[in-house]
Amino acid sequence: MDREHLMSVLSAAASDRGCKVVNLDFNDDDNVFDVTIAREDSSPVDLADCEFVHRAVLAAFDRNVEDYALTVGSVGIDAGEADKMLETI
Repeated sequence: MDREHLMSVLSAAASDRGCKVVNLDFNDDDNVFDVTIAREDSSPVDLADCEFVHRAVLAAFDRNVEDYALTVGSVGIDAGEADKMLETI
């Protein structure tokens, strides 16, 4: 997966929600990407913000071709907690 393109998609989607990407962890061995976002105005990030960013990446990259895993969380909520929250939707 092209990291520059990924970061461009993440940044644009986060910005659309009034957020910014504060961390992006890559595990190239497994194609696992953990993204952390925060609100520009320091208010809490909500599940809709994380979901919006996640869906933007899904729309930009074919998971079957790229073979990646992605989690989007916020400062104060780690990726595992975000995944559990998404399972309840």
